Amino acid sequence: MDPGVHFARCSSKLRSLRGDSVNLKEELNLLFDQFNSENYYQTISPSINFRPEDVCILLRHACALVPQSNEHLVIKFCQLVHHLLNQLKVIVDEPTLHALVSYIVRALSVCSKWTHAEVLLALSTVLYGNGPQCQKHLHGLLGEQGLLLLYSSPSQPDLELRRVALSCMTNICLGIPGQLSLEDKYRNQCYGIFLEALQAPKPDSCDELLYSAVIQGALKGLHCCLSGVKWRFGGGEEVGALLATLKRLMFQGTPGLSVEWPSVLYAAPLPQYEGPSTPKPPEPPKEAATPGKASTNKKKKTRGKGKKAEVNRGDGGDEEEREAMVPVLPKGGGGGGGGAAGGGESSTKPLTTSLYPAWKRTSSDSEFSDLEGSAQCKLRLYHGRVRQSALHCLLAVVRGVDKRTLYGYWSSFIPDAPMAGPPPLTLLSIVLKDPSPKVRACALQVLSAMLDGSRQFLGVAEDTATPRPSFTPFSLSLAATVRELHRCLTLALLAETSAQTLTQVIKCLAYLVSNAPYQRLRPGLLSPLWRHLRPYVRHRDVNVRVSALTLYGAMVTAQAPLPEVQLLLRQPEGSGGGGGGGSGGGTPQDAALSWRHRDGLSSPSKTPGSRGRSPRLQTPAEQEGAEPGSPWLLELCIQLVTETQLGSEQSDGEAGGTGAAVASEPSPVRLEALQVLAHLVRGYFCLVQVCMSELGQVSARCLQESDPSVQLHGTKLLDELGTGIIQQNRPESTVPLPARLPMSQVVEFWTEVLRGPLNGALQSEHHPTLQTSACDALSSILPLAFAQLEDKIQMMCITVLLGLTYSENSLVKAAAVRALGVYILFPSLREDVMFVADTANTILMALEDKSPNVRAKAAWSLGNLTDTLIVNMESVGTDFQEELSDMLLLKILQSATRASADKDRVKCNSVRALGNLLHFLRYGQLTRSVFQRPLEEAVRVLVQTVQSEATMKVRWNACYALGNAFRNPALPLDSAPWSSNAFSALCSVVTSCKNFKVRIKSAAALSVPARRGCYGDVERFICVWHSLATALENSEETHDFLEYRYCASLRETLLQALVHLLSLSQWEDMPALGASLAGDEGGAIRGHLLRYLRGEGGDRGTAGEGESGTESLSVLQRTEALQQTLAGLRELQVEGEAEGVRREREIGRERVVDYLEDLLKSSAELELALSASAGPIL
Repeated sequence: MDPGVHFARCSSKLRSLRGDSVNLKEELNLLFDQFNSENYYQTISPSINFRPEDVCILLRHACALVPQSNEHLVIKFCQLVHHLLNQLKVIVDEPTLHALVSYIVRALSVCSKWTHAEVLLALSTVLYGNGPQCQKHLHGLLGEQGLLLLYSSPSQPDLELRRVALSCMTNICLGIPGQLSLEDKYRNQCYGIFLEALQAPKPDSCDELLYSAVIQGALKGLHCCLSGVKWRFGGGEEVGALLATLKRLMFQGTPGLSVEWPSVLYAAPLPQYEGPSTPKPPEPPKEAATPGKASTNKKKKTRGKGKKAEVNRGDGGDEEEREAMVPVLPKGGGGGGGGAAGGGESSTKPLTTSLYPAWKRTSSDSEFSDLEGSAQCKLRLYHGRVRQSALHCLLAVVRGVDKRTLYGYWSSFIPDAPMAGPPPLTLLSIVLKDPSPKVRACALQVLSAMLDGSRQFLGVAEDTATPRPSFTPFSLSLAATVRELHRCLTLALLAETSAQTLTQVIKCLAYLVSNAPYQRLRPGLLSPLWRHLRPYVRHRDVNVRVSALTLYGAMVTAQAPLPEVQLLLRQPEGSGGGGGGGSGGGTPQDAALSWRHRDGLSSPSKTPGSRGRSPRLQTPAEQEGAEPGSPWLLELCIQLVTETQLGSEQSDGEAGGTGAAVASEPSPVRLEALQVLAHLVRGYFCLVQVCMSELGQVSARCLQESDPSVQLHGTKLLDELGTGIIQQNRPESTVPLPARLPMSQVVEFWTEVLRGPLNGALQSEHHPTLQTSACDALSSILPLAFAQLEDKIQMMCITVLLGLTYSENSLVKAAAVRALGVYILFPSLREDVMFVADTANTILMALEDKSPNVRAKAAWSLGNLTDTLIVNMESVGTDFQEELSDMLLLKILQSATRASADKDRVKCNSVRALGNLLHFLRYGQLTRSVFQRPLEEAVRVLVQTVQSEATMKVRWNACYALGNAFRNPALPLDSAPWSSNAFSALCSVVTSCKNFKVRIKSAAALSVPARRGCYGDVERFICVWHSLATALENSEETHDFLEYRYCASLRETLLQALVHLLSLSQWEDMPALGASLAGDEGGAIRGHLLRYLRGEGGDRGTAGEGESGTESLSVLQRTEALQQTLAGLRELQVEGEAEGVRREREIGRERVVDYLEDLLKSSAELELALSASAGPIL
């Protein structure tokens, strides 16, 4: 009978029964048997379609009929609840939940103890995902003397009751997306019970299988607590106690293991380092891999496979049983096999004695009889589940605990270096030694999560310096950890046979490579990994091939360009780079892979990929002048992307003409190969530029395909190629001119690209993401090359971009506006008044767009456009200013002012544009009445932004904008009412802002005015002086350690500003300046000025000229500037003043002159003394 019809018929009969029905017990007994005997799994009967409300109505009616005095009916009813809810995957509604929970709680207090296991199992099924909904029952279940607390207590002698009670608590804590989470007090209560169950000692003479089931239940509950919400760990030893428990259970059931486990792990003290890292690699895989086939012993009997596993809301299945058939690790195994997994007493040989792990070796003598084999296999299966659950919990802890807190526990899970004697028990022990591929995959996931985002922490590692025999610095220990990770994960790479676990190994290596500081480590770490990874690019499993390419991508992006990677890229494919030799026909293999042949498994070198090498790769050195040659990895990726033709030529002989040999690579492999090509172009452009034409053809071929993802990656590759050409031709580039790509070749490349399918990608309205990427590629044309393109191609680029700014898709519009912002800086276009005007109108329209992303790109482009105005003003002169429409400038000024009230992403470039405009406007424009109000509004916006609580980037851009405006001699700084507010804002920021870069920009702005009159009266001038002096005195006071790197640049900018004020000072300023220099303020300034004149005070380096906004002067220039200032002060002429005022000013001038003379004299004497002391040494 159809299960649906059967359910409907039995359900109808049950709902027709009443409490006073004749033969009620017999009827219920029969119906319950019929329900429980039917299989309702949808995998067996896909046509089953039940309404959850029908199931809930049925259960509510049944619980009202079953008397709790009849224990047999109670048991059958509880079995019915579990049977229906579990197989039909129904989460009961709130009325049914309350009815069933109330009934089951009463049954536990009324019925005999022998029924409690079945009753609790029904309660567990009812509570699944309903923890927050049963608030009124939680106190009775989890409160003081609650039912579940009594049954789950370690003092409970019945382990089955403990197991089911823990399952109930797990289902209460289980979080369902979109639903409320459990209250913190109950979640904390459950967390404590789960941890107590895990920490409790194993009862004497208890069944090992049942005890393992209890532990697994507690681990599942703990995982629900840790992963449901953001867990807050308390202080003290809470984290250490949890980690110690999980570490012990990670090795549950490991053969030959005899270790005294600590109850608490203590964090190692770590040195301070700069906060968390900003760039983020890709998110780690969220689920453990499920291997498809495990390595088994051919001599073992596969008994137990036919046994049907119960399908439940949990794990199970034949594969775990196959894993359990793996033989026990030999207790005294040779070759270090048992040592790494067991630690302690198993072996004293280090891990490096054999690449052939213990779980792959078999013993010639069985350690148990055939009758015992089934029980032993089942026990190993249970132990494997415990280890897997413990690692899942550890993964939740790693993701939930603050990274900086977790770094202190790294040494408990990751070894720092191989040592004599038994190796420590760590995650790497599991990766190398555990018999279950699932457990190994989980350990790799945990390790990947620990490595993810650890770049700042691992950046401390360094082992290039000479080691000290009496002291091991933390940097050296951390470097040893990185090397040990490389060593062990490379061993795992060579030894792993499960394709899913192998994928996790390679992904874990990618996380390691992405975060390790190879520039601070001795070279040689990447070379073995590079060599061993080559065969896996042609592995039979697609995921392995993709992850291998991902790892290659990580290696070519790690601190690129790395000298070691450059050497590896230059090596031909046939060279082993220090490994075993190989004949010309295939990729050379390391001897460590020989175990694959012993087990009859196919070596990665024998997979289809080792057959197909490009002819250019086989003989890269045969051609004269081929140095440095194209990198083999680039050729390999090109082959993977365009494999159809190459594969058909080379596969017939080896693959026997099968279809797989001719077919192209699947899309994930091709996309990953394209990403590796993009990484190569970005990091090692000088090596790949020899294949510029070939890469352009690959890009064009990708754009011609129908797959949008391939098209998108083709345009991104094109974008990287253009960016590489631009980077190579920057003024600061260190690439010598002969080594650069010839300009004629660049022009030819872009001509072919722009005549090819890129134009079609730009106009593909159905794929806006592709259009966006094509706009980015179009904006990466080298300006000098653009000027040499044909006029019609230039016009096509401009026309297409202007047209795309009208796109309805915000991403396309933003990319087009950004590209125009790039083009406006091109020397060949920026002097074209019509192009500037068209671009300006387009940008102003985009500034009013509803999309914040479009407005942000438009503001950036507007900043570039106003930069162009300044460049043209300085290079072309007034002719360009006169040709540009006054009304257009007014529109730009008003739009930029309005945009300065937008989000910070828009505001930071809008204020930059305002500063440029205020610098650009001519006197005739500033005096027009139509400009008066917008001018005042623009300055007011800049002043408000400087004083606001906006992001620091916005504030320092606003300070820079005010300084830029001060450069315009036509601005009436001496008389305008807004000038006082502008100077007051800058004086306030230079003394009080916590960000030193903002202080630097404000100090630079205060030193811009070139005339004394721009500073206003004496009071404002002296206010600026005192502000700069105060800022100089407080230039080292900060609560943020990161700001100290800007101290030298800040002091230099402040001192240049003070000297500038002295050079502009007039007769009326002398009394106040003399009093300042003669007092404490002058004493504080003197020491800084002496160091300034000698060129001391720190290297501006990364925080130097680029952050200060002022030009760094040489020592001679500084001295000459101060001498000129002194000469100017001596020549000040006194004009008609009262005798008392004249005398006061004369005294002030004498103080200033004496101060400067003494300063120059002290500086010269100190210079002579230093020269004399250095003479004998030289």
